[in-house]
Amino acid sequence: MRNRFSFIRNRGAFHRCAVLCALLLFLLSGCAEENPMKAEVLASAGENRAIAGEYDRDLSVKCRNGVFVGLDTDGVLSFKGIPYAKPPVGDLRWQPPVDAAEGEGVFEAYYFGKSPVQTEWPSEPGSYYPQSEDCLTLNVWVNRNNPAADKPVMVFIHGGSYGWGAASDPIYDGHNLVKKFDDLILVTVEYRLGLYGFIDFSGVPGGERYPESGNLGLLDQICALRWVRDNIAGFGGDPGNVTIFGESAGGGSVMLLPLIDGTEGLFRRIIAESGSLNLTSSRDECRNLTELLLKETGCSDMAALAALSEADLKKANEALNDYNNFPERDGLVLPEDLYGAFAEKAAGIDFITGNNADEVRYWVNEMGYTVPLLPPMTVYRHAIEILFENNLARLTPEDRDLVERFLAMQSDERIWNLSEFYNELLFRVPALKQAQLHAENGGKAYNYRFTVSGADETLGACHAMELAYVFDNLGATIYTGGRVNEELANTIQQLWVSFARTGIPRADGISWDLYEPDTRLTLILGDEVRMESDVNGEQRELIEPLLRYYFNGLYSQLSLNVPHVYLLAGCAAAVLAVLIIAAAVIVKRIRRRKAAPRS
Repeated sequence: MRNRFSFIRNRGAFHRCAVLCALLLFLLSGCAEENPMKAEVLASAGENRAIAGEYDRDLSVKCRNGVFVGLDTDGVLSFKGIPYAKPPVGDLRWQPPVDAAEGEGVFEAYYFGKSPVQTEWPSEPGSYYPQSEDCLTLNVWVNRNNPAADKPVMVFIHGGSYGWGAASDPIYDGHNLVKKFDDLILVTVEYRLGLYGFIDFSGVPGGERYPESGNLGLLDQICALRWVRDNIAGFGGDPGNVTIFGESAGGGSVMLLPLIDGTEGLFRRIIAESGSLNLTSSRDECRNLTELLLKETGCSDMAALAALSEADLKKANEALNDYNNFPERDGLVLPEDLYGAFAEKAAGIDFITGNNADEVRYWVNEMGYTVPLLPPMTVYRHAIEILFENNLARLTPEDRDLVERFLAMQSDERIWNLSEFYNELLFRVPALKQAQLHAENGGKAYNYRFTVSGADETLGACHAMELAYVFDNLGATIYTGGRVNEELANTIQQLWVSFARTGIPRADGISWDLYEPDTRLTLILGDEVRMESDVNGEQRELIEPLLRYYFNGLYSQLSLNVPHVYLLAGCAAAVLAVLIIAAAVIVKRIRRRKAAPRS
């Protein structure tokens, strides 16, 4: 399902090879495979309308920007598609979000708002939902059977590499979690993505009017949190007890938000699943996408870009699918020294951070979407080998030695050893560094490691596998394949929700100790839940020196953000697929000729 970082998912060139393969398969087979997930998502779509007549006041909440009427499903009230900002269109395109205007109107809140504009992709079901630049909405779930006030509030930021994803994704639905924990209020948020939310116009004539364009998606999230602060009490929530949590790019977002001026008092706690401070871009890196956008659209200044129709800009976004920015270290919204700023500004914030044991194996599944005519492992194996050789050649001799020493410590076959290298570099060690620095500065940090696989053992405990567990949406099979540990799911939910309540994660029979600089304790969330000290400590020590590549303009040298890797692997896969199909057609024709009666 969902890819979280474009350092692995920049796949446009690869995707074009997939299109070639898929087209060939269609022509030869005469049929196309239906997409049940797309049908499910589209079936849930609709338009919220103004209500002029009577409405059920027991299902309504008065907010600053209107009265919103929700739906009651088995005792859980849902309010979907509530606008928290003015539509970022027209003169507000590429501008910071503006709080939704105050009003007295009454509106339905039955359907999710539009998804942010993005390319459709099977691992991101929210991308199938109707899209629009007018996307700044949020959703609220509250248990009707518990009328108490001052409930803890959890606000979720979805992942998707800062270029994909949406709160309408079925795996993020809050019904089950709020049904189980009746003292909880859950909020999910849409924010601008890709070139709509993370692009630098400082080098474009007229770009001085858009100084914050490199971090609009983060500013959208802050605007949503302001709305929560001002309105959540009407739903029974405590605006002074808000926990923000996110996964992948969402996990990175919640770690970055404390560094931005104006977020003080908007939240007390953070849960970052498979996300860290590291995945950000420099100004030069962000400007690369801007140059490509100008070439793609033929525009030469901001006036021309701002005048583009929604359809034309979306077309350009599709064409630039190979490229994606992360939040920009612009010195204006985000500081350039992220770790120093985190130590200073986030010292009083409690947080949970962690990752899954086999994060990178997620992209085995992605390869299955990308080149559907070949075994995903075949494509993944070639891609990661090409990638690794490209990365290794660019390192200093000293750093190459660190990598080779790391690989020598592994005992699995090479493909999984390389995967483990990227697991550590891209996910686990950055999270541990944040926990370490936070603990050294007197902050309270907890670290976890999720280790349970789904039905496909090849994927292991891959990226995003834990989401079904967190939201209690165990029927969402896109990662798990339907195989889940229900006892573990209940434990994770208790830990997350109790942390949101009090800042101390608790579950039945589970003691989760703080991450300390000397013990480096991690909670293993597996078939057996236990504490371990300094998990894979020798590997961590070898990887830590390589983290500097994230902040010197060379992060792509140690990432999967190398489009030609996918082009090579994808083209190779496409050629192989063509040869295989052609051979099959030839064999079939030969057999027909042999079977034909002689005249």
